[in-house]
Amino acid sequence: MEASAGEVVVSGLFGAVIGSFLNVVAHRVPLGESLVSPGSHCPHCDAPVKPYDNVPVVSWLVLRGRCRNCGVPISPRYPLVELLTAIVFAAVVAARGFDDDLVLELPFVALLIALAAIDLDHRILPNKIVYPMAAYGVIATLLVDRGDLAENLIAGAGAFAFLLLAVIAYPRGMGMGDVKLAGAMGLYLGLSIIPALLAAFLSGSVVGVVILAREGAAGRKKAVPFGVFLALGGIVGVLAGPELIDAYRTNFLE
Repeated sequence: MEASAGEVVVSGLFGAVIGSFLNVVAHRVPLGESLVSPGSHCPHCDAPVKPYDNVPVVSWLVLRGRCRNCGVPISPRYPLVELLTAIVFAAVVAARGFDDDLVLELPFVALLIALAAIDLDHRILPNKIVYPMAAYGVIATLLVDRGDLAENLIAGAGAFAFLLLAVIAYPRGMGMGDVKLAGAMGLYLGLSIIPALLAAFLSGSVVGVVILAREGAAGRKKAVPFGVFLALGGIVGVLAGPELIDAYRTNFLE
């Protein structure tokens, strides 16, 4: 079902709220902290964040990126994650429509954003997120698109095996966290995992070339978190995966 302009806007606003929660996930999960308690607080002075200071993006701009209580700067990553989530949610609804499939698509892209943020900061893709993500993909597919379950399971297994071979061949480039994430992505994307992985490897290669061009031989030792590129590929797979596959079939197979 094609989405109306109002549905796209509402989805974007909802995405900004979810983005605020994803910031909590990205900060606390790697530290082993609870997502529920304590409530939002300044990491420097521990002052609780008032509800009116917790409005996505807006509060950070109003406070000029500083804690109201102690004045210590607040990382711009927080509003950027909120804004990115808002844009991605709105884009998914605009591209894929406002229907039951959003039960799969929106949680998927939200988890990808959280994992990308964690991988950037800590170079890890926590099993505490990846395993529930995979389980939810199977359960939600059973509820929404039962007919796609077999294809999605095959896609998940195929993506897992492909990345595992890549890790065995070049262990410095990726880790088992990337392998597990690729498998989980296949459970959501089905055949669209193919353009998703292509987008991930292409974007990763471009960034690698840029690093080498800027830093020379020293750039070879610089670790680039591949989970970020997998997340980007996953979002591409949701937004345009079926269309990219159709374009390939039309231009090369027919």
